Amino acid sequence: MASTARIASVPAPGNALGRRERARGALLGLAVGDALGAPAENMKPSEIRARWGRITGYVTDRPAGTDDTEYAIFSGLLLARHGSALTPAHVEAAWHEWIADRAEGPFRGAGFSERGTLENLRRGLAAPISAQHRHAWSDGLAMRAAPHGVFAAGRPDEAARLAAIDGSVSHDGEGIYGGQAVAAGVAAAMAGAPVVAVVASALAVVPEDSWTARSLRRAATAAHLGERAVRSAVVIGGYPWTDLAPEAVALAFGAYAAADGDFAQAVLTAVNMGRDADTTAAVAGALAGATQGVGAVPERWAAAIAPARGTCLPAMAGHHVLDIADLLIPETSS
Repeated sequence: MASTARIASVPAPGNALGRRERARGALLGLAVGDALGAPAENMKPSEIRARWGRITGYVTDRPAGTDDTEYAIFSGLLLARHGSALTPAHVEAAWHEWIADRAEGPFRGAGFSERGTLENLRRGLAAPISAQHRHAWSDGLAMRAAPHGVFAAGRPDEAARLAAIDGSVSHDGEGIYGGQAVAAGVAAAMAGAPVVAVVASALAVVPEDSWTARSLRRAATAAHLGERAVRSAVVIGGYPWTDLAPEAVALAFGAYAAADGDFAQAVLTAVNMGRDADTTAAVAGALAGATQGVGAVPERWAAAIAPARGTCLPAMAGHHVLDIADLLIPETSS
């Protein structure tokens, strides 16, 4: 495991934010980042500038979350149902109940890792064999890992454990590590940890010599130099897959660190770096939302987030991320 010393996830002095406010900030922040980043997905910064200049808000008339938001809702409902007793069998059953055994939306299950998982499940393969496909390294777990951090607020190790269980059906190796890093980072932020401790908590739950850890360290080191430095430190020029978990997760944490946890700056930094912009902005939004609470999400952005349309996962239609946040944080914890 990483040698980075674990920094206690304790609230900063004078920090009065409650867990419910942070939970709502994390999941609303995820959905906002997803919707902001979706138009810039798979683009280069130069292409973004040529089309929009610098993106400073929504650039579509009907902004909405993508598969990132709908799969995060999926994981949130799974946790609300099973909590810390979650097992790979529970996850596999949910994939069948909510996705594999139902009619699919236009996204047809979302990205390559999800397609491979669904094909394996429909062939009768069970976890972890269901995750043996060509894209097990994708950021598909990272995009849905924030609810684990919300549920296990202040317990990064537990958040990482739950994320690995969630990912066992669909991911392996670096794909699992990316999800664990996100879950642990959100769990630390949920307890009021400062930005440096959030990054340290993410590094502490993944192998030190993993691609994910190396990318995270490079992003954190470059963060004080700004957006371009983070992107240059992480992105492998010419690599065709933008949904590579080590890259996407590092870009998201780099954007969050470069913004020193500021919500708007974090998500816009992630969006304008391009690549898998919906996922990187969703993760950065979850981290910053947990850090600053739901009040930090600009109202003009928050107002556009409606219940999920079910475009990717029809079973998730009608669920709002704020309702999922409330399910994960009992009333007594607010």
